[in-house]
Amino acid sequence: MRTPEVVRTPEVVRTPEVVRTFRSAQGASPSVVRACFLRRHSLMQQVLSPDLQDQLARGRQLLAELRDALTRFGADAADQAALAASIRQLDEFFLLVVVGEFNAGKSAFINALVGQPVMQEGVTPTTASIHLLKHGDRLAQEVDEHGLRLITAPADLLRDVHIVDTPGTNAVIREHERLTADFVPRADLVLFVTSADRPFTETERAFLETIRGWGKKIVVIINKTDIFERPENVDEVVSFVRASAQRLLGLAPEIFPVSARLAMRAKNGAPAAWAASGFEALETFIADTLHESSRFRLKLANPLGVGQALAHRYATIATERLTLLNDDVGVLDQIDRQLAIYTSDLARGFELRMTAVEKVLVDMEARGHEYFEDTLRLGRVVDLLNRARVQKEFEDRVVADAPRQIERRVAELIDWLIDQDFRQWQAVTTTVASRVRSHESTAFGASDVGTFHTERARLIDAVGREAQRVVDTYDKQREAEAIAEQARTAVTTAAAAGGAALGLGTLVTLAASTAAADVTGILLASVVAALGFLVIPARRRKAKAEMRQKVTALRARLAAALRTEFERARDDGRTRIEQAIAPYSRFVRAEHGRWTEARTVLAGLRDRAGTFRDRLAA
Repeated sequence: MRTPEVVRTPEVVRTPEVVRTFRSAQGASPSVVRACFLRRHSLMQQVLSPDLQDQLARGRQLLAELRDALTRFGADAADQAALAASIRQLDEFFLLVVVGEFNAGKSAFINALVGQPVMQEGVTPTTASIHLLKHGDRLAQEVDEHGLRLITAPADLLRDVHIVDTPGTNAVIREHERLTADFVPRADLVLFVTSADRPFTETERAFLETIRGWGKKIVVIINKTDIFERPENVDEVVSFVRASAQRLLGLAPEIFPVSARLAMRAKNGAPAAWAASGFEALETFIADTLHESSRFRLKLANPLGVGQALAHRYATIATERLTLLNDDVGVLDQIDRQLAIYTSDLARGFELRMTAVEKVLVDMEARGHEYFEDTLRLGRVVDLLNRARVQKEFEDRVVADAPRQIERRVAELIDWLIDQDFRQWQAVTTTVASRVRSHESTAFGASDVGTFHTERARLIDAVGREAQRVVDTYDKQREAEAIAEQARTAVTTAAAAGGAALGLGTLVTLAASTAAADVTGILLASVVAALGFLVIPARRRKAKAEMRQKVTALRARLAAALRTEFERARDDGRTRIEQAIAPYSRFVRAEHGRWTEARTVLAGLRDRAGTFRDRLAA
């Protein structure tokens, strides 16, 4: 017989072992050839048709994209490992995983399926462990460093598949449940065993829902049907299980009612029990499943299902996080709007208060003009010769309480500015505090993968603490004195042309009083008689002009200095707030972009994997 020719796929390596395997099968039946081949080589080293080779190449490409996306978006290490393990399964034996409750008869079922007592029956959950059954020349077992019990047996079925027997879903040892959960993502086919006397218990439902999350093909085995005397009872249990599985899985799985006890008896010298065991339909199904094309579809669908499930999970996580981040963006936008309104209200309020300050000077200038009209006339020539009297009268009538009013108006402006800054911090504190409370209410049950929730919580808390600290320690008097000192220094230094700084009130007094310098003590009685009608009107006009010039200059300096100081204080206040929320803001905007991309990419990969699996099943 001519040795079959091996057609290479991109993964095939034509080793001497491959050639020896086929040569050793010369003259054997097709089933023996197939078993011999599978014993040595994986699915991906089989002779595949061009169509299957194309599907395999596209499947591998999609799985690589899924793996890279999960890594890129920070998937949990265990989830990444699950996908990697399922991808490696493409190069390993077909893996059949048996799950179900303790006492559902899983071990007895496996013994009946294999045809010999390879599994110990009736063990307690506390001594149970995961068993991996493989083909071997003799029955033997050993335990590896992870607690996995490896069993070899000379059973024909094990030439095609590896079987994993798991502890019961209701086992008391959590480590066993974890190991079971680790094996499920690697399964090519899951046989879910439930007992006919206690079908579909709550723990079975919960575990089956977990399996569903991995996108596994599930076959339901109803064991111990021999406890019923009438077939109608079996039909009732099947109907119940089918309806329950339909509600839970959203689809109707294959269901096989069997009696492992009768099947084992039939395979060991009592063939009359075979028909009642129900095993013939099950074994026919398994044989069809292990057919080359069916096995290929299941084998490739396995990692695609895991990748689809993980992509769905992390796309959902991305959506959940975007929901939180959208709220965070809303909070930051709310603070930005508050700051914009704060800036606008400050500018409007400052102009109103600055007008009140300038009005004091305008009123003083008007009093000065009135004073000059009343004083600089011939009827008061004698009074004009008395410098001290004129100076005193000028200060009393013109200057009056203008310096004190200026000081008070400026102080009121500064107090108002400080109060507005304080109120803005209070608004930020209230806004962030509400976000902290919202975070605490939504954090419970949120998908805790990576450091997202921890970092977000830390930044929100940091902003809240800083805002509250500023509010709690805000010293209005100190802030006001600092701004007032800077305002006085700016105004009076400019007026003194680099000399010593003067108080605002002193500056006002000097500016007004010097306007009367050319009036007081400059008129001599000897020239008044001849020149009075000419000199006095000219002097009066000059005094008014100088008064207007000096007060205008003072108003300009005062307004410019106060406006500069106002803008500095306003910008400092806003900058302090922006700096306090900057780390939180940077985190939110960066994570929003990241998870928006993640949702798009992962949802796209999820849909592509689903479409690919649907085509494999078609």
